[in-house]
Amino acid sequence: MTDTQMARDSLYRRMLADLAAAKLPAGPGRDVVVGEADLSGLPAAAQRYLRFMGVLGRPRDWSFRVAVAGRFRLRPGSGWMPARAWQYNSALDVARVFVIRVRMAHLLPMTASDTYLRGRGRMLGKLAGMITVADGSGTEYDVSELVTWLNDTVLLAPSMLLCPAVSWAQVSDDAFDVTLSDAGHTVTARVFLDERGAPMEFAAERYATLPGGLVLARWRTPVHSWSTVNGRPFPGPTEVVYDLPDGPFCYLEGGFVPASIAYNLPPGP
Repeated sequence: MTDTQMARDSLYRRMLADLAAAKLPAGPGRDVVVGEADLSGLPAAAQRYLRFMGVLGRPRDWSFRVAVAGRFRLRPGSGWMPARAWQYNSALDVARVFVIRVRMAHLLPMTASDTYLRGRGRMLGKLAGMITVADGSGTEYDVSELVTWLNDTVLLAPSMLLCPAVSWAQVSDDAFDVTLSDAGHTVTARVFLDERGAPMEFAAERYATLPGGLVLARWRTPVHSWSTVNGRPFPGPTEVVYDLPDGPFCYLEGGFVPASIAYNLPPGP
């Protein structure tokens, strides 16, 4: 995706505006190459995953930017809406800025942002850019947005996890737990692998925003395939699913846009 294409994208410009307001560190991060010693003390399943992801011999990532395309729905039983999103994740100051636009009834645009900044999560949605239809914050959002940061990092930039704030535990030959602590919050996810070491599913506890309020539920992101983009493993189509008491609720289908991925860049344009 070219700079000109991004400059013409109003959703991308909205992400840049949110990043400017967030005042995140501009980087760069430390140019430290991942070596065998960085993996040697980790569980066998985690090592297999990190080897598949190609972290060895590569400098540690400290940020990434990527677009998302697919379809989205607000609640179980509701209709699907076309959706586009941009996001920026940083490991210098654990942070995530995600903006998404959907078209309700394929006509009226709703733009929402999910952010994790300085230990605080927030979800804000506006209809036609003016009418607030959702505004959530508090401990439940702090934890939920940190889970999402961890999910993104597992799938796109695992060398960000090679730090003191992260611990690993073996579950089986094909699964491990990864625990992240930040700003007084601690979250744990289970990652399931295929025979290559590629992640097949990420699962954690996360709060679902439903008509009746917030509900803590198992949240998972199955990945259906992997490809290679610019020499790195890249996740193919994914889903985002809550396992609710009444059954699974998939609210996002689609995937990261391969041409949009960029690593180790400042939050500005």
